[in-house]
Amino acid sequence: MTDPNAIQPSELDQLPDRDPEETAEWQASLDAVAKAAGPHRAAYLMRRTLERAEGTGVALPKLLESDYVNSIPTAAEPAVPGDEAMEARITAWNRWNAAAMVTRGSKHGVGGHIATFASAAWLYETGFNHFFHGKEGDGSGDQLYIQGHASPGIYARAFLDGRLTEQHLDNFRQEAGGNGLPSYPHPRRLPWLWEFPTVSMGLGPISAIYQARFNRYLTSRGIKDVSDSHVWAFLGDGEMDEPESTTALTLAAREGLDNLTFVINCNLQRLDGPVRANFKIVQELEALFRGSGWNVIKTLWGTAWDELFRLDTTGALVRRLREVPDAQVQTYQTRDAAYIREDFFGKDPALAEMAKLLSDDKILECFHLSRGGHESRKVYAAYKAALEHKGAPTVILAQTVKGHTLGEGFASKNANHQMKKLAVDEFKAMRDRLELPIKDSDFAEGQVPYGHPGADSPEVRYLQERRAALGGPAPARRVHPLPALPAPAEKAFTAFDKGSGSQSVATTMAFVRLVKDLVRDKETGKRWVPIVPDEARTFGMESLFPSLGIYSPKGQTYEPVDRDQLMYYKEAKNGQILNEGITEAGSMADFIAASTAYATHGEAMIPFYIFYSMFGWQRTADQMWQLGDQLGRGFLVGATAGRTTLTGEGLQHADGHSPVIAATNPAALTYDPAFAYEIAVIVKEGLRRMYGEAAEGEDQNVFYYLTVYNEPLPQPAKPSGLGIDEGIVKGLYRFNTAESAGLTVPANAPRIQLLGSGTAIHWALKAQRLLAEEWGVAADVWSATSWGELRRDAMEADAALLRGEDRVPYVRQALHGAEGPVLAVSDYMRQVPDQIAQWVEQDWSSLGADGFGLSDTRDAARRHFGVDAESIAVAALAQLARRGEVKASAVKEAREKYGL
Repeated sequence: MTDPNAIQPSELDQLPDRDPEETAEWQASLDAVAKAAGPHRAAYLMRRTLERAEGTGVALPKLLESDYVNSIPTAAEPAVPGDEAMEARITAWNRWNAAAMVTRGSKHGVGGHIATFASAAWLYETGFNHFFHGKEGDGSGDQLYIQGHASPGIYARAFLDGRLTEQHLDNFRQEAGGNGLPSYPHPRRLPWLWEFPTVSMGLGPISAIYQARFNRYLTSRGIKDVSDSHVWAFLGDGEMDEPESTTALTLAAREGLDNLTFVINCNLQRLDGPVRANFKIVQELEALFRGSGWNVIKTLWGTAWDELFRLDTTGALVRRLREVPDAQVQTYQTRDAAYIREDFFGKDPALAEMAKLLSDDKILECFHLSRGGHESRKVYAAYKAALEHKGAPTVILAQTVKGHTLGEGFASKNANHQMKKLAVDEFKAMRDRLELPIKDSDFAEGQVPYGHPGADSPEVRYLQERRAALGGPAPARRVHPLPALPAPAEKAFTAFDKGSGSQSVATTMAFVRLVKDLVRDKETGKRWVPIVPDEARTFGMESLFPSLGIYSPKGQTYEPVDRDQLMYYKEAKNGQILNEGITEAGSMADFIAASTAYATHGEAMIPFYIFYSMFGWQRTADQMWQLGDQLGRGFLVGATAGRTTLTGEGLQHADGHSPVIAATNPAALTYDPAFAYEIAVIVKEGLRRMYGEAAEGEDQNVFYYLTVYNEPLPQPAKPSGLGIDEGIVKGLYRFNTAESAGLTVPANAPRIQLLGSGTAIHWALKAQRLLAEEWGVAADVWSATSWGELRRDAMEADAALLRGEDRVPYVRQALHGAEGPVLAVSDYMRQVPDQIAQWVEQDWSSLGADGFGLSDTRDAARRHFGVDAESIAVAALAQLARRGEVKASAVKEAREKYGL
């Protein structure tokens, strides 16, 4: 009996139905098809109906997966312009030389990867011959993110092109002696060829997205029209496991980046085995990208499969392809026709009948060789469709065989990523497969020869003609001579020279004020690129919103809630600020694109990226290495810095170590300024070095890391005297002496040198007073603006001594003659100041905030870590007591007095 109180199905549907009878008829039709023709037919009709709805603009949720077939049918493929046979010969030479280079290098134990390029050769060759624009034409050309493990194939093509020699190839992974080739795309090691470092997997995809976005930013702001540039990112299907690979997919779709194409080489293999052994990585990626709003093109099967699809009148083949897991597809690659007949075709009666019409050779051709990513016609069709698609980025999922053409010992083997060489017999078999004119006699003493058809051969002429038509060689990095940016008006840098008087100002605020003045500069102001991960208000940057605007490709389509306020939230198509949301990885990718625009687009941009210091180097240090590798320039600003300065936030926000991590990066110049005027001097010097007239032998390809604090404190006036600016830049200068501070100390009083950086110098200044007024000790206070630069200079001095040059480290020069021991203190772990200990002639000791952070007041946290003024005073007395300059009892007395 029906429960009258039960909820009826129609009541669960919140969507009003204007015609329930019509709805019921559609549902009944579906039920009838499922009953009469089976659920597969019903599913087919539903899929086609949804596709028709999508194609006609009916607003319906998109299908996340399509059948496991090519998105572009064979009949719809455009003809490939040019000479396909010639391109096949070029690809054969490239395959050969890539394998030969790695094999020859393996004799030296340097390794290398063969199988990746073997699978992706046509993905690159089709692009080089027909799509990738070089930098010698109009505009900036295209930006190519090459899959790192495919680098041997790119080197092989550059060798064929005449840009590399046999000597270069023989020095693959052997760079120390000169004329060497780096293992992977490394702009710092081969800056005329590589633009983007990509082998730290996952960083290539996110960088490509933000590069495409930055291209739009440059165009929208009127800096340079780069709307003709296209970003191509070549990725591995296993690489898509990295979180950075997918973290920005929705941004690319949301902003309609149709100037971006991902090409994912789906050879179904990771480094150790299948990517999705029990599943299908292509289908997973299709759903991921479609769900993120991307246009998806699947290029899975070669032309040999056309006959099989024509025979599939029941849909059994398509269904079987959808259900076979990837690992089984890999197994088919290595098994004979009988096994494939039984395991693949034998699972369905309709397929078993189809298999009777196929020869063993046909089955092996399909399952061993014929993949969409191995045929120029299939790849060309996908690339052309990607460029023609507007309004969204495109991903091409191209199925290939890892180790293709290298022989049965390589193709689809789980271990092929670790296999570094082919035997001579395997090379000869490969030669025959590729139909290359290489004689047995060319294998002198078992050495695999390089192959080249000749500088004036049809292959080389064709290759060079195609590249000339597309704007010159690719990949290529070009740094066109740029005029030095004019220095901003001096007024912006001298604003804090007189100090802040009685007003307390945090150094974070001082930096923001400096930037506000610099972005107003008529000559260089437009070139600043402020980047912030959704914490602009935290750093006091909201005043920049209405004046600079936040970049948005849509502008502002709403009325902001704070529109009636002076500092309202303003978005604009030509906005200057990149406010990225809560993504440090995305913000770093922004920074990298902006910091290398001088090379990518011939436009010098000045990015500054401000972030919680704890969430910078700790979270995105890999990208900071990428930044250095890509020769980026700009200012990274770790705000709310220090272990004890950010009150209440606790362990996960308390940065006591970012300068340690930064010190590992050779391109990073790390500063921990204490005062506002120091920030001005450092930024002014950074602008000169990176964007102005660099001194002879000075590397411009560096970036600055500044730590600034959120603790409001009175800012002192800049000391007068010679050498202050030099000391700030080099990392150390004497801020005052006990006497110049107006303190009264006895004649011949014990003396100590207190070195402090960042906010710690304020504790040192208080300790200076305690030591003088309560213990009769004279302390001089030094501002250590950069422990890292002091160490870098000292290490260079050591290297100079080994060369026979007489050079004294700057830190030793600066402290020369300073009386007494040295006590260094910072709001970071002791390892930070201890960087310079070995070059200090005086007795050395240090204090720091080692250990985990904690939530409490600043005073309590500093007492906990033993870095407050009282702790410094006791440590100073202890150091002097060890030298016999104060009584040992004074240390105990002070400790008790201060409650330590």
